[in-house]
Amino acid sequence: MEEQKHAETASPAPARLAGLSRPRAAVILAALVAVWFALDQLTKAYFNGSFAVGEVAAGPFLGLVRFRLVHNTGMAWGLFGDSTFLLGVVSLLVCVFLTAYLFVLSPRPSVLETIGVGLVVAGGLGNALDRFTLGYVVDFIEPVFIDFPVFNVADIGVMCGFVLFVVGMLLSYRRAAHEERQLAASGEEGEDQ
Repeated sequence: MEEQKHAETASPAPARLAGLSRPRAAVILAALVAVWFALDQLTKAYFNGSFAVGEVAAGPFLGLVRFRLVHNTGMAWGLFGDSTFLLGVVSLLVCVFLTAYLFVLSPRPSVLETIGVGLVVAGGLGNALDRFTLGYVVDFIEPVFIDFPVFNVADIGVMCGFVLFVVGMLLSYRRAAHEERQLAASGEEGEDQ
């Protein structure tokens, strides 16, 4: 009877932190980086090997986009033109930082954080490879309904990945704060009894 009463009043075991284990996050990250990087490189090789710079390959499709080959030595909207090597180095540093965050700073990364980092890393590596081997980035997706820079599959990964990473990080912080409040409340209940 005394043991049962003690078990009821003892504070509950800490809840298992939600999120992915590091090995599981590593598998998801590696698979996503490999697939997205391959898709990026295959599409760039096709457009760069099949069309002349400036040539429209296809489109416009539904008045939204067309495929037109562009060699980009800077960033979007012509920023940092002819800074291709420096931009490649910055891409690699961002990839290293985000991967370190995922495996060193985040105790149990969420699925969204892991997918986001995977897309950013794949895109960053794809564009860095272009910068170091070609001296430019191969872009070929051109929006026609707005004035917007021509981009590629790597850029889609970087932008979508960054959004997913930030949303995942914010949700993880929110979840952690909620878990801390629950643990604090259950600890107070145990002291009251």
